[in-house]
Amino acid sequence: MQSQVYALLLWLAVMAAASALAERRRWNAPALLIGLGIALGAVPGVPQLEIEPGLLLALVLPPLVWSDAMHTSWRDFRRWLRPILMLSVGLVAVTIASVGCVAHALCPQLPWPACFLLGALVSPTDTVAVQAILERLHAPRRVTAILGGESLVNDATGLVGVQVATALLLSGAFEASALWGHFARVAGLGVAVGLLIGAALALVNRRTTNVHALFSLSLAAPYLAYVLAEELHASGILAVVVAGFLAAWNAHQLHGEARVELDSAWRQLVFVGNSTCFLFIGVQTPQVLRAVELLEQPQLMAAGFAVTATALGVRVLWCSPPAVLSYFGLGRKLFQRDGLSSWRNTAIVSWAGMRGFLSLAVALALPTVGLDGQPLAWRNPVIACALVVVLGSLALQGLTLQRLVHALGVRDEDDTAGEVRRAKESLLEAGIARLDSYCSETACPLSVHHFRVHMADELQTLRDEDADERRSALSRMNVSRQVRLEVAAAQERALLHLRDSGRINDKTYDRLRLELDQSMLSLSREAA
Repeated sequence: MQSQVYALLLWLAVMAAASALAERRRWNAPALLIGLGIALGAVPGVPQLEIEPGLLLALVLPPLVWSDAMHTSWRDFRRWLRPILMLSVGLVAVTIASVGCVAHALCPQLPWPACFLLGALVSPTDTVAVQAILERLHAPRRVTAILGGESLVNDATGLVGVQVATALLLSGAFEASALWGHFARVAGLGVAVGLLIGAALALVNRRTTNVHALFSLSLAAPYLAYVLAEELHASGILAVVVAGFLAAWNAHQLHGEARVELDSAWRQLVFVGNSTCFLFIGVQTPQVLRAVELLEQPQLMAAGFAVTATALGVRVLWCSPPAVLSYFGLGRKLFQRDGLSSWRNTAIVSWAGMRGFLSLAVALALPTVGLDGQPLAWRNPVIACALVVVLGSLALQGLTLQRLVHALGVRDEDDTAGEVRRAKESLLEAGIARLDSYCSETACPLSVHHFRVHMADELQTLRDEDADERRSALSRMNVSRQVRLEVAAAQERALLHLRDSGRINDKTYDRLRLELDQSMLSLSREAA
């Protein structure tokens, strides 16, 4: 027990050091964490955090997926739904088939279901890895929307493939004809559970004002959605995504102070979760290498490299047709709606398919013995190849993606900046209209128009020896504060109307709402 506490303290210290170094040196934080994790796992005598991969997956993944869903634009997701589904469903299926064939060709001793299991493990892009890269990029919004949406959905499709292949390997009882019915049930139940939890959370949030209670509920919701869906043999990840979308859409029902504090708390929680995922990959690498004896098996190593190249090559080929056809003037209007008509956008989407924590954790959580109690001979080769793919994609794509974006000269479109500018204009109009209305009903002191007078009144309440003068100044301050609160409330209503009417994007709404929340929180603290 004591060694586990030491290991936990060591992990936290490494997270802090990596964050500080990455910020100061402008290094890649995920790569640095993986490198430090490899060092921790390789040095003898270093206390190791002993936790089952399946348990770690259930502890870390729901809140991270929830946070990503909360910060994903539902309007962008719906707008780019077709390319998201093409990548998260179609590409996953093609990757499973292609990787399975390559793996069987290079390792014929592996049964076909084990080869397809490997394909299913490495088919989904990793939500944590993709979001960690996207946060630093200034890529077009359509690109980040497609990649973010894909990474949220393809986890469910990839894990369905893992379930099917594992069932075939253990019992051979799964019928191929039932595949689509199985997928529909898993996905449908996952969506239903997500809608249920998201609606319940929105209902409770309307009646709760305590910030600590709201944070506890927001933390419990993704775990509840995940566990309930898994108990029903549905997609826990898809349930968390849907619940997160619904919670984000109804976040305006929370009061401003709660939104500011929840945003700050979740940022720290996500930092710890992301760091844990990358450290886990690093720490597990030496242990897996020793367990499967990968370095002593050139054939297996070659198979891992071939699978890595196959997964990347299939993604490039799958994403290329829209850009190629658009270049020759074929289907340009059709593919423009998909956001992949530009070869620059296509290059970024093709190169951003990193594999990471999810693939490795699910691989390590595979059963160790069959139904007959005998060790499974295919398990170690599958884990070894999955590890090579994870490390290869994170090293090759993760370290070069940002350079690729800069080399292509791609920048965020003017859509976001234009939306922010137009939204601020609307908010100013709403605030001025409310100010005019308020001042036509109530006499407004000069402090409403000049903050210098407001500060002078505040100073007078502290220094003036005349009680009547202090009360008069305090009264003017209170009226000024009330006016500003009224203006901010009117702006918040106008901002919500802009979002609901489709005039601005969800992300623009979140950004401007947070600014309003912070200003209203400052006014509330003045009153306190």
